[in-house]
Amino acid sequence: MKLIWEINEADIKKLGNFIDNYKTLITKNNSIKNENDFVINRDTIIKTMLLCLLQTEHNKKLDNSFETFFKQNQFLFSYTVLLNEVDIKNLLTEALKINGLTKYVKKIPDCFSFNFYYLENTNWELQTKLENAAKTNLTKQEERSLADSIDKAFKGFGSEQARRFLQIFDLAKYEIPIDYKMIDWLKKFGFPIKLSRTALQDKTFYHFISDGIQLLCEKVNVHPSTLAAIITLNKNV
Repeated sequence: MKLIWEINEADIKKLGNFIDNYKTLITKNNSIKNENDFVINRDTIIKTMLLCLLQTEHNKKLDNSFETFFKQNQFLFSYTVLLNEVDIKNLLTEALKINGLTKYVKKIPDCFSFNFYYLENTNWELQTKLENAAKTNLTKQEERSLADSIDKAFKGFGSEQARRFLQIFDLAKYEIPIDYKMIDWLKKFGFPIKLSRTALQDKTFYHFISDGIQLLCEKVNVHPSTLAAIITLNKNV
């Protein structure tokens, strides 16, 4: 059995109008970025990995404590700090408690510690992959393979988190995080399949839905990343 996506002219026109109406959001957002936004090094990989883990545990809006935790002038969990820490799990647990983020202590510290030692034990091979990806225009399949490898490597990650990880480094043109906001938008758009974050935990199903989004965007000559950015930035969506 094989399922095939078919995009009709009404869908193409509908998406084209949506992109045209809100594409200025992308221009404004890009204008405030600088060359340091997507720096790839051990510290930014650690910080992004932790950010994606914590975002896994919330449903929709992040609370103020979460934002404060990540906006501190000196990030608490630099590579140098972790390399010399004997109990990373406890270090993160106590930091989360101090910052009022107690709801995250059950799972996240264990995953974070595991993932840090995975990076160390693999000699930070992921950093090399990311750096190479930044220098190359990855194909759709190469991008998917990279996202899936991150999903497989990082404990506590899934398809959505792996793609958010790449998105933060501006390495995801095709493979986008299908989060609650994207699910809501697809429902309003008239997407023919009922979606939930639970169903999307299945990698094969996630691939299938991504294929549909990619094909729709291709018909409008826009990258899925542009659609995702508009949906994320638009308060009215």
